[in-house]
Amino acid sequence: MLSLALPISLAIAAFGSAIALGRAVAAAMDATARQPEAANKILVNMVTGCAFIEALTIYSLVFAFLLSGKI
Repeated sequence: MLSLALPISLAIAAFGSAIALGRAVAAAMDATARQPEAANKILVNMVTGCAFIEALTIYSLVFAFLLSGKI
């Protein structure tokens, strides 16, 4: 059962990460269009948020690799 659950959980994590990254970048582009003078601050905050989103996806991948040794 674990051999079926691991790929599905990774797919869900990757899908959630892709949606979150898309929304974050879209919101940052919208904010930059509204206030071009704040583009640098917006960019820094967006990159930090995207790094945290990617870190959660990488943690789920590592967790899946750890559990795959138990198959």
